[in-house]
Amino acid sequence: MPESSRKRVISWAFFDFANSAFGTLVLTFVFNTYFTTSIAPDKNVGTMLWGNTVAIASILIAVLSPPLGAAADAFGWKKRFLVTMAAAACLLTGALYFPQSGDIWMALLLFGGALVATELSIMFNNAFLTEIAPKEEHGKVSGQAFALGYLGGLVCLFIAMAGFVNGAENEAWFGLNKDTAQHVRATNVLVAIWFAVFSLPLLLWVKEAKPPQHSEGIVSVARQSFRRIGETFRHMREYRQLFWMLIARLFYNDGLVAIFSFGGIYATVVFGFSFHDLMIFGIALNVCSGLGSLVFSFVEDRIGSRITIVISLVALVAATVAALFVVSKEGFWACAIVIGLFIGPNQSASRAYLSRLTPVEKANEFFGFFAFSGKATAFLGPLLYGQMVGIFESQRAGMAVIPALMVIGMVIFIVKTREKPAMESVE
Repeated sequence: MPESSRKRVISWAFFDFANSAFGTLVLTFVFNTYFTTSIAPDKNVGTMLWGNTVAIASILIAVLSPPLGAAADAFGWKKRFLVTMAAAACLLTGALYFPQSGDIWMALLLFGGALVATELSIMFNNAFLTEIAPKEEHGKVSGQAFALGYLGGLVCLFIAMAGFVNGAENEAWFGLNKDTAQHVRATNVLVAIWFAVFSLPLLLWVKEAKPPQHSEGIVSVARQSFRRIGETFRHMREYRQLFWMLIARLFYNDGLVAIFSFGGIYATVVFGFSFHDLMIFGIALNVCSGLGSLVFSFVEDRIGSRITIVISLVALVAATVAALFVVSKEGFWACAIVIGLFIGPNQSASRAYLSRLTPVEKANEFFGFFAFSGKATAFLGPLLYGQMVGIFESQRAGMAVIPALMVIGMVIFIVKTREKPAMESVE
C-alpha cells in the first residue's frame, strides 16, 4: 500500500479510536449505570427508561440514515455530514455532566441526542471504507480499525478509572467531589474531549472524492435523496446478497445493541458490580474485543466475511445463553470474555461484507441502509429487554431477549446469503 494510502487508512481508523469512548463509557459501563442507580428513582424503572430511550434513538437513526446517505452520495456531502454529527455528539456528550439525581428527562434527552449523532457520524465514516482501501483488503482494514477502536475505549476507560472513578477518598482529579458524583459525571466531559481530539486525523487527512456540482436548494436535495432511495429499492433484486444481509442484521444487531445498552446494568444488578468492578470489567472486555478484532483481521480476507459473521454469531449465542444461567461472578466473567472476543469480529466482518458487495458510487447510500438495518428494529432489543425487566422484575428475563434475536438473524443469514460480487441478479 502506498505511503499516502496508508496515512489515509490510519487516519480513517482513528475515528473508530475516537468514537469508541462513547460506546464504552456512556452507553455500556459508566453513564448508563449512573443513570439507573443515581438519577432514576430505582434500578428497574431506570432500566426500562434507558431501554425506551435507546429504542427511540434507534428509530430516529433508522429514519434519518437512508436519506442522509443518499444526499451524501448525490451531493458529495459525506464529510460535511460527518463533521456536523461528530461535533453534535461531542457537545451533547459533554453536557451529560450536568444531570444529577432526579434530572431524568434532561439526562435522557441529552443521551438520546448524543447517541443519534454518534451513530450517524459512524455511518458516514464507514462509507469512506470503499474509497480508502481496495476491496480485497476491506476485511483486514475494517478489523484493524475495530481493534484500534477497542484500544481507544480501553485507554479512555483506564484514564476514567485511574483519575476519576478511583480517585482519593473524597476527591478525584481536578478536585472533583465524590459526594455530588462529579467524578462520575465528569467522565462524560472526558469522552467528549477524547472524541473531538482523535477525530482530527480523519478530518485533516482523509479527503472526500470530488463532489458533484449542484446548486439546488434543500427541498430539491431532499427530493432527489428520496428518489435515489426509491431507485435502490426498485433495483434491490440486483443486490440480493446485500438485501438479505441487511435483513439478517435487523435481528442479530439488535442483540448487540442490547448487550451494549445493558451489559453494565446486568453486571451491576445481578452480580453486584461496583463502579470499580465495572471499570475492571470494561477494561477486560475491551482487551478481549480488540484481540478478537485483530486476530480475525488477519484471517477474514482468507476465510471470507460471511464465514466470520457466522462463527461470531454461533459464539455469541452460546455465551449469552450461558449468561442466563450462571450464578457466580466467575461464570459471568467467562461468558463476558467470550462475548468480548466475538463482538469485534462480528461488527468488523459485517462492515467488510457490505463494503465488498457495494458499488462505489452508492457507498453512502448503501451504508445508510446498513445503518438503517442496524437501527430499524434496534428498538426491539432494548425495548423488549426493558419491558421484560419491568414485567418480571428480573434482569435475567431481559437477558433472554438477546440470544433469541441473534438466533433469528443467524438463521436468515446462513440460509439466504453467500459471498458474491456486488451485482447479482436473482434471475
